[in-house]
Amino acid sequence: MSNLIDIKGLTKSYETTTALFNVNLDIEGGHIVGLLGPNGSGKTTLIKILCGLLHPSSGTVLVDGNPIGVATKRVISYLPDSTYLDGNQTIRDTINLFIDFYEDFDPNRAYDMLQKLNINPDARLKTLSKGTKEKVQLILVMSRRAKLYILDEPIAGVDPAARDYILNTIISNYDPEATIIISTHLIADVESVLDDVIFLQYGQIALHASVDDIRAKEGKSVDALFREVYKC
Repeated sequence: MSNLIDIKGLTKSYETTTALFNVNLDIEGGHIVGLLGPNGSGKTTLIKILCGLLHPSSGTVLVDGNPIGVATKRVISYLPDSTYLDGNQTIRDTINLFIDFYEDFDPNRAYDMLQKLNINPDARLKTLSKGTKEKVQLILVMSRRAKLYILDEPIAGVDPAARDYILNTIISNYDPEATIIISTHLIADVESVLDDVIFLQYGQIALHASVDDIRAKEGKSVDALFREVYKC
């Protein structure tokens, strides 16, 4: 299977610091990838570059064979780590907005997930709890038929009882040829759904390996290896 993401020599520098340095990375389609690392490791910078929200200082970044731009935004569905929805709208209003904005948005999928989570589509977003808002945002993102889903802390604000359902929602509502990148600190909670992991440290890739290889070669879980590498 061809690479969905091709990154060569990616560097992103600011006035006083370098967030990413000479990153080389390729990710195939059909994988669920954990993007892991402590705060300040470069995860958010990498995500924002993939989504076209930041520009590299040097290097090349291709998604689905295209440089970052209009073509790549059509194939990426992005869940940021903060709320971005209009609190005065109802969920139904927001779904209608997504229908107008994204050609690949599937409203039937969205309403089905809302029903399974017992969320009223006519509720105004400002009346929802933080955790429910995050569930709604995830539903909207996963209701697109994208090639690349980028999820930044998708279960951070979700109660533990709902996490299994949320993860099942993620893995059961995307094309098997698509790729999902999950950035999270809750490694033990997501490890069971991951195919591969990327450890970022000081703006560079410390490890890019399959979960099966880590377990076979290291004899430990991804969570245990992460704690060992980052001493946490």
